[in-house]
Amino acid sequence: MFWAMLAVALGFLGTAVLGVLAVRVFVEARRLGAQVEASARRISVASADLERAAERTARAARSL
Repeated sequence: MFWAMLAVALGFLGTAVLGVLAVRVFVEARRLGAQVEASARRISVASADLERAAERTARAARSL
């Protein structure tokens, strides 16, 4: 009977550990998603700035 109770307790503890690790992975995945979103936003702004600068440079080159 002792071994059966020990096996049940260890099974429960193993499931609890896996649950805690799953929550940590979920939280980190959400954090990574937020960082990717912020990076994409910054890249978009930088791309628009580069496009405007290229237009200005093209206009200046045509006037020469």
